[in-house]
Amino acid sequence: MSTSVTTTCRDLAELLPAAQTACRLLFQECFKAGIKNIFITETYRSQARQNYLYAQGRTRPGQIVTWTLKSNHNSRLAWDIAVGLPQSLYDVTTLSQVGAIARKLGITWGGDWVGSIDRPHFEVKSSWKMPKGYKLEGQVIVPSNSKMKVQLIVEDKKEEIKLTNTNWNPGSPAMKTETENYIAQAVKDGIIQASHLKDLQNGTMTTDRLVGLNITIQQRRGK
Repeated sequence: MSTSVTTTCRDLAELLPAAQTACRLLFQECFKAGIKNIFITETYRSQARQNYLYAQGRTRPGQIVTWTLKSNHNSRLAWDIAVGLPQSLYDVTTLSQVGAIARKLGITWGGDWVGSIDRPHFEVKSSWKMPKGYKLEGQVIVPSNSKMKVQLIVEDKKEEIKLTNTNWNPGSPAMKTETENYIAQAVKDGIIQASHLKDLQNGTMTTDRLVGLNITIQQRRGK
């Protein structure tokens, strides 16, 4: 991380854990609300950089950009955002929508401040906890430039359930008995071999094999 007072730090990892989580949650909820063209413009700010920014418009040329020498950016608990195209960089409507979401999450929005409104600014206390009913639903991509969009990558849980070669275990004794009777009848009728019934009773019958067996029985009975 650069120590230059003119360099902006946009790294989320430079914030305290509570602020990192709060920021990710905010971006996730914005994504879900259809706001995907926002990005981080600053996270941690050294005291030297704060002093440098405070001097702007006072002892140094330029427009005033900060009202304080003490900022939660210095405490690693604040972050600033901006808006990407097609909106303007600090589009009031978009920032107000993000601010409304932040309020629900217990995140302080600079747009709610009286006297020194700072719409791009968001911060939390170090004691911030995720509100009930919310969770990080996947990997939240928090952009640090206007070329990227907010993303939420959720792993498909269904892929983790693999039926292949897993032993069939219905959990229900009634279903087990019914299946055994069904297979036993098919053996009795000479449709399938008795070894299938033995495997079922021994607990070595796999789910995919049982499904295939059922199809075979249905086809042969249909003839």
